[in-house]
Amino acid sequence: MPDLTSTEIAGRIEDLYAAPLADLESHAQDQPPGMLSALLGMHDDLALAERSIAFHSDRLAQLVHPERELGGHEVSHVLDCTRRLAEAVAVRDVQAKTVSAVLQSLGRVPAPQPSQAPMPDVTAVPALPVPAASAARSR
Repeated sequence: MPDLTSTEIAGRIEDLYAAPLADLESHAQDQPPGMLSALLGMHDDLALAERSIAFHSDRLAQLVHPERELGGHEVSHVLDCTRRLAEAVAVRDVQAKTVSAVLQSLGRVPAPQPSQAPMPDVTAVPALPVPAASAARSR
């Protein structure tokens, strides 16, 4: 299963809930935590990791630019930026796999057709009484 981007995940969430992501986010704020808020949280974490990757990639490119001189001080910045980039990639990969697996396990329930007959009311039938255990018999 290929890793999906936050944009693709957003599209999948919109398809699942049949509403734009902005509407779903405002709706989720008014509801108790549930699957929608979990999916939106995972999407936000994935988007944050993608932004972090872009930022640290750009910063690393600046630090190792061919016209830039690398001294001892700059090397520590290169190493730190590389570490942060690797962490962001790891977070992105985990988030993408997790939210993809969750979305794959979910399916949209089709709306009931107007021509379908409603389910008949089922009244509860009282259970038969269970005989009490026999008391200890005296001799």
